[in-house]
Amino acid sequence: MRRSDYDVTNLVQTTAAAAVRDEIMRLFQGLYEYAPGRLLQRAFQDIERLYLGEDAAYYACDTSYHDIQHVLDVTLAMGRLMDGYQRSRRNGTPALPPELFVLGVLSALFHDFGYLRRRSDRRHRYGAEYTLTHVARGSTYLRRYMRRQGTGRLAEIAAKLLHYTGYERRAESIRIGDTLLRRVGHMLGTADIIAQMADRCYLEKCRDRLYPEFLIGGLARRPLISGQMHVLVASGEELVRQTPAFYHNALRRLDVQLARAYEYATYHFGGQNLYLEEMQKNVRYAKLLDGGDSGEMLRRSPPDTLSDDAEPYPLDPAAG
Repeated sequence: MRRSDYDVTNLVQTTAAAAVRDEIMRLFQGLYEYAPGRLLQRAFQDIERLYLGEDAAYYACDTSYHDIQHVLDVTLAMGRLMDGYQRSRRNGTPALPPELFVLGVLSALFHDFGYLRRRSDRRHRYGAEYTLTHVARGSTYLRRYMRRQGTGRLAEIAAKLLHYTGYERRAESIRIGDTLLRRVGHMLGTADIIAQMADRCYLEKCRDRLYPEFLIGGLARRPLISGQMHVLVASGEELVRQTPAFYHNALRRLDVQLARAYEYATYHFGGQNLYLEEMQKNVRYAKLLDGGDSGEMLRRSPPDTLSDDAEPYPLDPAAG
């Protein structure tokens, strides 16, 4: 049976940065035998330290849905898509050089960094308050981070790539002239979708973790000019019931805006796309919940990755 803190293969522990790092390094060295991997290893150390609150400038992660497990799961999926891209190459398809593999991994590791609050922040109490701007915040941080690591030439590209994971900009409007770099962006946006929707506890996380983030971030209800509140999602249970519709929209984004980059996972796994299979399992189960009691039917326990210092989100932010 697949474990809740493991990936779609049930072989890599996605709550352990070292385990995901080792698998990424195995893929990297398999593709680029003599390329240096120090920056990759350093980035895993840095992201773990940041999410645990061990950095003097940032609080620990307090978003239990967009947590370190999500980040590591997306990074693992990104590495596999890039590996699959290389394996799928035919005549005329450009090779992915090692520096772009590194770029893709770093972009995945920091794609949700924008949820982390600065310790000097006196305006925001929760990281989820940055939901609508977290991609831009993460983009700014990644640009600075890569410059500090001596990879300034790719810093601007990395900052743009992060927008493939969000909805602040349409994918086709992101200004990247190079075809291969756009493909890396497609893979990054794809990894973000398929990793979270293939999570063994995806439905439980939507109900118990994502909905509170939506409340805090202003995605569950919005004030109208009249002063009334327009409810977009009334509860965590409703968010789960919306999963089939969300999946339909996600597939359209995966197929059109992200140009079916998920197909590279099939090449990585040797003919089987484990991510799509697990996504479809979650969607089928969500359909069974329509009108049912999610408390009875959703009983998996997602791992707790947050620091003990992280303050729990209130069920109703207006009361918090």
